[in-house]
Formats: sequence, C-alpha cells, structure tokens
Amino acid sequence: MSRHQPGGGGRSVRVAEQVHHELAELIRAEVKDPRVGMVTLTGVELTPDYAYATVYFTVLPDDPDTVAKTRAGLERAAGFLRGQLGRRVRIHTTPELRFVHDRSTSQGIEMSKLIDEAVRRHADD
Repeated sequence: MSRHQPGGGGRSVRVAEQVHHELAELIRAEVKDPRVGMVTLTGVELTPDYAYATVYFTVLPDDPDTVAKTRAGLERAAGFLRGQLGRRVRIHTTPELRFVHDRSTSQGIEMSKLIDEAVRRHADD
C-alpha cells in the first residue's frame, strides 16, 4: 500500500497508489540495469503538489552492498521511469523520483528474532 500524509485527500491517495503500481510494473518489466534485481516497492509518498515522489523499496539480499547497488541502479533509471510514468499517469506534474531503502522489513525480522530469543530464555527458566 502507498504511504500518504495524514489528512490527505482521497485523490492524492489514489494518485500515490497509481504511481506505486505503475512504478512497480515499470521496474519489473522495463528496467534492464543488472544492479536492479529483487526489488519490492513498499510505498510512495507524494508531495501535495506532486512535484516529488519518495519511493520506498526493499531488496533481497538486504545487505548494505546490495542496497547501495540497487539504489544506484534505480537512480540511474529515474529519468526513464519518470518519462514512462508521465505517459501512464495523467496528472498535471510528473513527480521527480527519490528512492529510499525501507528498513522496516529487516527491522521486523530482527524484532522477531529478539522475541523468539526472549521466549526461548523464558521457557528455559
């Protein structure tokens, strides 16, 4: 699901969701950069004037080297993606794309490990 600012109107949420959907499809089908592999878009935040879109992504494996390479590949493809997005999404301004690694998945895995460890220790006592 796309991220959006609280209090945002229904249209801005729908536009963010459409941008999210179209970018995911474009990255999957059109981006040929070998640095962009197993990428999942986790959200899109649009500024109120649609000038900028912050695109959150996760990647497998989730190590710093892979994340850096993937971000570089996505940034290299940003102009192409923006152009294609402008053809697919009918809004007055096609947003400039900014890519940010979403650490929520890896943080969730770490939290799960900590909980499992605490449960195991509690069971041992």
